[in-house]
Amino acid sequence: MRISMLGPLEVRADDGAPVEITGARLRTLLILLALAPGRVVTTDRLIDGVWGEHPPAEATNALQALVSRLRRALPEPAVESHPAGYRLAVSPQDVDVQRFEELATSGNGDRGDLLRTALELWRGEALADVAGAAFAQAPRARLVELRLAALADRIEDDLLADRGDPVAELESLVAEHPLHERFAGLLMRALARVGRSGDALAVYARTRDALAEQLGADPSPELAELHLALLRGERSERPSRLTNLRASLTSFVGRDRDLARVSTMMGESRLVTLTGPGGSGKTRLATEVARALLEDVSEVWLVEFAPVGDGAELPQAVLSALGLRVDALLGTGGPVVGEPVERLAAALSTRSLLLVLDNCEHVVAAAAELVDRLLGECPGLRVLATSREPLGITGETLWPVDPLPLPPAGATGDEALGYPSMRLLADRARSARPDLATDEPTIASMVHICRALDGMPLAIELAAARLRTMSPGQLATRLHDRFRLLTGGSRMALPRHQTLRAVVDWSWELLDDQERVLLRRLAVFSGGATLEAAEQVCGDVEHPVGLEPDRVFDVLSALVDKSLVVLVDDRYRLLETIKAYSLERLAEAGERERTRRAHTAFFGRLVEAAEPHLWRAEQLVWIARLTADHDNLNAALRAAVAAGDSETALRFLGHVAGYWWLAGHKVEGGELAGEVLAMPADDVPHDVRAVAFGISALIAMDGLRDQSTAEAWFAEGVRNAERADRGHPLVRLILALQDVWHLYGRPGERPDLDRVSELVDDEDPWVRGTGRVMRAHAALNAGQSHAQAEADFRRALAAFREAGERWGMAFTLGSLADLMAWRGELSAAADQYREAIELVAALDASDDMVTFRLRLAALLLQLDRPAESAAVLEQAQHDADRVGLPESLAGVAQARAEFARWRGDLETASVEMARAAVVVTHPTVPPQFRAIVCAGRGFQAAALGRAEEAAAHHAEALDWAVRSNDAPVIAHTLVGIAETSLNRGEARHAARLLGASVAIRGVPDLSFVDGVRVEAATRAALGEEEFAEWVARGRSATIETVLELAGVTPAV
Repeated sequence: MRISMLGPLEVRADDGAPVEITGARLRTLLILLALAPGRVVTTDRLIDGVWGEHPPAEATNALQALVSRLRRALPEPAVESHPAGYRLAVSPQDVDVQRFEELATSGNGDRGDLLRTALELWRGEALADVAGAAFAQAPRARLVELRLAALADRIEDDLLADRGDPVAELESLVAEHPLHERFAGLLMRALARVGRSGDALAVYARTRDALAEQLGADPSPELAELHLALLRGERSERPSRLTNLRASLTSFVGRDRDLARVSTMMGESRLVTLTGPGGSGKTRLATEVARALLEDVSEVWLVEFAPVGDGAELPQAVLSALGLRVDALLGTGGPVVGEPVERLAAALSTRSLLLVLDNCEHVVAAAAELVDRLLGECPGLRVLATSREPLGITGETLWPVDPLPLPPAGATGDEALGYPSMRLLADRARSARPDLATDEPTIASMVHICRALDGMPLAIELAAARLRTMSPGQLATRLHDRFRLLTGGSRMALPRHQTLRAVVDWSWELLDDQERVLLRRLAVFSGGATLEAAEQVCGDVEHPVGLEPDRVFDVLSALVDKSLVVLVDDRYRLLETIKAYSLERLAEAGERERTRRAHTAFFGRLVEAAEPHLWRAEQLVWIARLTADHDNLNAALRAAVAAGDSETALRFLGHVAGYWWLAGHKVEGGELAGEVLAMPADDVPHDVRAVAFGISALIAMDGLRDQSTAEAWFAEGVRNAERADRGHPLVRLILALQDVWHLYGRPGERPDLDRVSELVDDEDPWVRGTGRVMRAHAALNAGQSHAQAEADFRRALAAFREAGERWGMAFTLGSLADLMAWRGELSAAADQYREAIELVAALDASDDMVTFRLRLAALLLQLDRPAESAAVLEQAQHDADRVGLPESLAGVAQARAEFARWRGDLETASVEMARAAVVVTHPTVPPQFRAIVCAGRGFQAAALGRAEEAAAHHAEALDWAVRSNDAPVIAHTLVGIAETSLNRGEARHAARLLGASVAIRGVPDLSFVDGVRVEAATRAALGEEEFAEWVARGRSATIETVLELAGVTPAV
C-alpha cells in the first residue's frame, strides 16, 4: 500500500489500484497516522487533529469507530492498536512525504537524480486535504521549505554538471520568491555563465531592493560576494586541477557512507588503505574519493599497479602516471641523476598532491617500502591505496570495503530496492536492458541474485550484463554455476575483472601452499567456523604441505589480511563466491570426502557434548553455541546421510534433536530427521535407534504435524528401547511415554501409568519433572482428580527449577495457569503465564510465546485491563509473524475476533474470524486448532443471529475435536453444541451437554467467556433446580453417550 500526500490524498494498493477514502474526518485520520508511519500517534493527538477545539462527548469511542472505518477502507490491516494510541504499520518508503524527505536530504553520490526523483513526487499542494488544520501548519511549512531547498540543490547540480540551461526556470522561481537569496544567486550564476553579466547584476539589484523594502535587511555575505565577483569580471568556474582521473561512465551506487568516511579520513591521515576482496569496489571507491578531494588539493594522480610485475618498477610506474618529464618535475634543465625512487621523492618533496595507488596486493612489500619513503620525504603528499591486504606500515589507516548491504530474503518492492546491492543491480540492469520490468517476480529474482553474489559489486555488474540475453529468473536459477555464467565484463576492464573466475584466480595465485590448503578446506563450513573448529577440521600433519593445527591461526590470520576470509566476531567465514571456488579446489586436491568426514566428526562431538546440558541451567549457553553453528550442524548431518553412514547420522540426530525442540527448529528438524530415519540401520545399537526415533516422533508430532509419521517413528523407538540398555534417560522416557502416547487417544479412559510413575523417583531432576508432567496430563485427559494433577505439576515445577531447565518450567507453569484459570483464579493464572513467557523468551521459543501471550491477553481483558491486554496481543502478533506457523497466525486472528466480539464490535470480529478461518485450512494445522477456530466461527455466527450457520460451524468444530482426541478441546466444542441446542429451544439437552463438558474437562472452565455465557442463559431458561438436574445427567454420561447425543460418532 502506498500513501501520497504531496497533493490531494491518494492511496493505492500494492497492485496500483486506487483506494477510495471517503469523508473529511477519515482522510484527516489517515493523514495524521501517515505523517508518522510505523510510530504510535497518541489518542489525544488524533482526537485534537480530527475534531480540533470541538471534540465529541465520547471522543475516545468516536475515535475507535473512525479507526474501524479506516481499517475497513484500507486494503490491508495496517492500523494497529496500542495502549497509547494507534500506529500505521507501513514502511516510511510507502509514504510520499517520508520518501521525499529521505531523497531530498540524502548524501548519495547520484545527488541530482535523487533530487529529481524527490521533486517528481509532488502532485500539488502538500497536505492539501488538511490545509486549514492547525496540526498541518508546521509540517506544511517544513515541506514547502524542503521543496524549495531541493529545487535549489537540483538546479545547482545541473549548473555544476553543465546540464541544460536553467535560466528560464530560475527567472520564474525568483519572480515567485523574490526574497529567496539562493534562487537569486543561482540565477546570477546561470546568467553570467551564458554571458549575460548585466542581467545578473540587475537580479542582484532587484533582490537587494526587495530585501530592504520588505525586511529591512541587506543581502547575505554570499550573495554580496558573488555580486562583487561579477563586478570585477571574475569567472565563477573552479580553478583547474592537475589530474589523470577519467570521467565516470556509470553512476556510483551504494557507497555514500564509505565515500563520506574515507574522504574524512584522508583529512586525518596521510595514508589510507582500502582493503577488501577482489571485486568489492575498492578501485571505484578510491577514484570517487579522489574526485571529491579535487576541491582541496591541486593534484590528484591515479597509479595502476596491476600491470607491474616487479616491485622494483613501482617508482617508474608512478613517474609514468604523472605524465611529465623528470626535468619538468624537477623544474630544472640539468641532467637526470639517481634512481627512479630518488628522482620521484625529489620531484614530490615540495608539492601538495594525492596519489591513488591501485592494486598493491601482488607487490605489497615493494609498495609498502615505496609509500613509507615517499611519505617520509614529501610532507605535502597524501596516499590513498587499494589492496587486498594492508601495506602494514606505521601511520596506515585501514578502511575495509565490504560487500554492499543485502536485502533480507523475501524482501519485496521498494523495501528491496532500497538496499544498495539492489540499487546497483537495478541501475546496471536498466543499462543492459532498458525495458526490464520491476514486478514482484523480477524483484524476487533480483533479491536472490544479490544474496547469492554476497552483494559484491563486480559480480553484480557481471550478472547485470547477462540480463541482455536472459531474464532475472533464469539468471537466478543458474547461479550455482556462477563461474561459467558470469563472464563478459567490460572489454575496457583489466582481464582479471572481465570474468568472475579471473577475479578469484588472481587472489588464489598470490597465496602460498599452506594458505591454499586452509582456504579450500574452510569451504566445507556453512555459516563460518570458530578457530577451534578450523583447527580440528582443517589441520592435518599428514598432508605433504603439512598444516599442523597449531599453525592454523597464523595462516587464517593471513587469509583475513588478504580479504579472502571474513572475521565476524569470533567466527571466520567465506563469501559465497570464494566458497564455491574453494570447493572446486578442494575437489581437485582429492580432499573433499576427508574434509567432510572431519567436519561431521567435529560437529558430532559438539552436539554429543551439548546434549546433556540442554536440559540444565546452562542450556542458554549451549543453545547459543549450537545456534551459532546451526548451518554447520545441518550440513554435517546431511553429509553423514550422503555418505551412507547410518550410525553417525542416527547418533547425531539423537543428540541434536533436543536443540531443535528448544530452539524452535521443529519443522526443519523434522524434515532432516526423515532423511536420517529412512537409512538402513539394522547394525546400529538399539539405544541409538531408540533415542533417534523416539525424540524425532515428538518433533514430527509438534513440528511436522504428521500424526501417522509420528506414530510410526514412535513405535520404532519403543521397539528399540525395549531391547536397549536403560542407562540413557531418553530411553527410559520413551518406554514411559508409550503409556501416555495415546494421552489424547481415548478421553475418559484411565491409562496404565506404571512406567510413568517409575520416573517420578528418578535421580535426575529433569526426568522426575518430565514424569510428573506426563502423569498429570494423563490424569487430566482421563477426567481424574485435578488436585492430584496440580500436585504433580507443582512437584514437577520444583524438579525443573532444581535442574534449571526453562522450557520444562514454562510448560509446567502454563499447565498450572490453565488449572487456575478454570477455577476462576484469573489474576494468579496471569502471573503464572507472565513467568512462563519470560522463560520461553529467554529460549526465543516464539511459537510457545504466542500461546502463552494469547492466554494472558484473554485473562487481562476479563480482568478489565484492556490496555494491557492489547499490548500483550500486539506482542503475540509480532511473535506469530516471526515464527510464521499457521496455527499461531490463526490463533492471533481468532483472539482479535473474540476480543472484538466480547466488546460488541461484531464487524471487526467478522473480519478477523474470516482471516483465522483462511489460515487454519493449512494442511499442517492440527485438528485441535481447527476445532477451536470452527467453534469461534460458530459463536460469531450466533452473535450475528445466523443460527443455522452457527450450528454448522459448531458441528464441524466437534468433529475436528473428536479427530484430535483431545479431551479439553472436546469439552470446549461441546459448549458450542449446547448453545445450538439452547437456540433451538432444547434447554434440557443444552444443560446435559454442558454437564458432559465439565465431566470431560474435570472442572468447569470459569475463564471460558462463551462457556460462562451459555451456562447462564441455560440456567435462566430452566431454573436452578432443573438446570442442576440435567447438568448432573450430563456429568454422569459416558464419553461415547455424550458424543452420540451431540451427533458425532466416537473415535475408536
